[in-house]
Amino acid sequence: MMEKRRFIALSVGMLMLAGVYAQGRKTIQFNDNWQFKKGPFPTEAVELMSSWEQKWEDVKIPHTWNARDMQEKHNNFYAGETRYKKVFDVTEDLKEKRIFLRFEGVGQVADLYVNRVFIGKHKGGYSAFSFEITDAVKFGEPNEIIMKVDNSARPDVIPVNHSLFGVYGGIYRPVWLIVTDKVNIAVTDYASGGVYVSQNAVSEKSAEVKVKVKLSNRNLQASDIELDTEIADMSGKTVSRQNIPISLSPQGIQSFEHAFSLKKPHLWNGRKDPYLYKVITRVKSHGQVLDEVIQPLGVRKVEIVAGKGVFLNGEKIPMYGVCRHQDWWQLGSALENRHHDADLDMIMEIGATTVRFAHYQQSDYVYSRCDSLGLLIWAEVPFVNRVTGDEAENTKSQLQELIRQSYNHPSIYVWGLHNEVYKPHDYTSQLTLEMHDLAKTEDPGRYTVSVNGYGNMDHPVNLNADIQGMNRYFGWYEKTIPDIEPWVQGLEQNYPNHKLMLTEYGADSNIYHQTEYLGNTIRWWDDYFPETYQTKMHEVQWGVIEKHPYILASYLWNMFDFAAPMWSRGGVDARNLKGLVTFDRKVRKDSFYWYKANWSEEPVVYLTQRRNQDREKQVTTVTVYSNIGTPKVYLNGKELTGAKQGTTKVHFIFENVKLQQGKNTVKAVACKDGKSFEDQLDWTFTEEKNRESLEYQNNDAHFGF
Repeated sequence: MMEKRRFIALSVGMLMLAGVYAQGRKTIQFNDNWQFKKGPFPTEAVELMSSWEQKWEDVKIPHTWNARDMQEKHNNFYAGETRYKKVFDVTEDLKEKRIFLRFEGVGQVADLYVNRVFIGKHKGGYSAFSFEITDAVKFGEPNEIIMKVDNSARPDVIPVNHSLFGVYGGIYRPVWLIVTDKVNIAVTDYASGGVYVSQNAVSEKSAEVKVKVKLSNRNLQASDIELDTEIADMSGKTVSRQNIPISLSPQGIQSFEHAFSLKKPHLWNGRKDPYLYKVITRVKSHGQVLDEVIQPLGVRKVEIVAGKGVFLNGEKIPMYGVCRHQDWWQLGSALENRHHDADLDMIMEIGATTVRFAHYQQSDYVYSRCDSLGLLIWAEVPFVNRVTGDEAENTKSQLQELIRQSYNHPSIYVWGLHNEVYKPHDYTSQLTLEMHDLAKTEDPGRYTVSVNGYGNMDHPVNLNADIQGMNRYFGWYEKTIPDIEPWVQGLEQNYPNHKLMLTEYGADSNIYHQTEYLGNTIRWWDDYFPETYQTKMHEVQWGVIEKHPYILASYLWNMFDFAAPMWSRGGVDARNLKGLVTFDRKVRKDSFYWYKANWSEEPVVYLTQRRNQDREKQVTTVTVYSNIGTPKVYLNGKELTGAKQGTTKVHFIFENVKLQQGKNTVKAVACKDGKSFEDQLDWTFTEEKNRESLEYQNNDAHFGF
């Protein structure tokens, strides 16, 4: 075991040594050669862990111990204490440097020890955190990291339970070793970049940009340095630059500002033109770069006008929104960038313009990609589902981390404060108000939003943020599918000056459950969740949403199926099936193509019910989505007539279509710019199959799942 430890230590030590002679900070991947052990443990004492030296499992970060057990059987997963360990070298020539560890995400309470010395604790499974370890390391010899990680639900850390979604345990996002000069741009300012870029008075003619930089000095005397900040365009050309001399005190972190006035800025304009500048901040001494941080700058102005819409740089933008949970089948939350890219590719394909990243802070890589893709995004903290009365401090701490770590992403337009948290109402309302005030103090330039599941504006926890979000599941948890329209009309009439967003709507669907017998409501507590019902719900409800600009933005729930480890419904354990795409990302459901046809500029011709192959009725309905005009539809080679317009202009319905015995082939064709687009499916009819209608009377209540 000692030989293995020494090999690991030398490998990492050589990696560090190779970068020491270059200028500026070094940020080194620190993901290999970790070891892991699952508890429970006989003692909390780190000093006694040497007694089980042989019991560790080799792992690579990102890692979660819940990749399978949170997804395969409900209420049967390990949530508790674990240990991670890593051995590494710190070479002698780093004695004049500062050394930090930065963790992008650990689920969900972490205690860090270096050489059995306690460094710090972090509470929260979704935000990054960083610790300086300079004084704890031994130079010229192996060093040991031990991290205690626990994802048990606890009343003082949000989320306080695993009910809506599971908090995957582990070091599930990358780890970085950061080496800097004694004078640096702050690394431990809530794990932010230490540079904050804000903007004001943005127009096509000009923009005012302010860059605040936090500096730290661990020399014993003041250090004479230069703070140099440059704004460069996408080609790398310098647009503006400022340089100021500073005598930097060794006492505490100091803040300094540069103010720029950009003439005729190239605006960040969503998916149409997501133009990004770079803000390059350098600390110099005698011409040598001591530290450097690069941050994005998307020059843009977001305005939300009650009853009218969301405006980007003065132009109304369609807010075609989806929600995204980060986990994948058999991977949990331990994802690589390629998994995030795959999700974003599908979100772009469907034509979304905005994403609600629910219900927690997601990878900074994802936010950065949204910057470059031009998606407007909603970032939020995991204050969801339940109130304990003990979570206030952690809730505000996680919000502060989210804002500081994500401050410079132009894609983020709103900070989410809470989702469906209620009693005790006075406590929740006051805490939300305090969160709103904190967000406005940290970042006056962005909006805040809180979300309610009841649908009435006068609910006692409402109206403590800039925007009121409401989750409505008409036809699923409450009432009937068409009841969405009178609900919207009532709010329009009674609260015309309120900023309202429809922040969740949808229905579960199991792609192996299919039927033609559909009503306007369903027994959601049963194990039968037909895909065709989800499709109908989205067809009807998007048709209503599209007509009502009072709904400033809408976010369908959810882009992807995800794990719900406390539940068993729809014939699948531990799963929420409301996604437009299956958990393994292999099947796009019919409702995916419904939105793609309505939102995307890519030509779509799509026949629905392709998985409902064994038909129950001989006289049936054929539905086509086409965003390139009325399609021609053929049944067994014969053209159908009498196309009926559905709920939107891309929705075409052919009723009273009679199938023949045996196999039936349906084909749809439409043309654009001389190019033909078509889709085809096969159905089989053998005999009439009677099924009880799915029309049931639901309780008028919202259960927030």
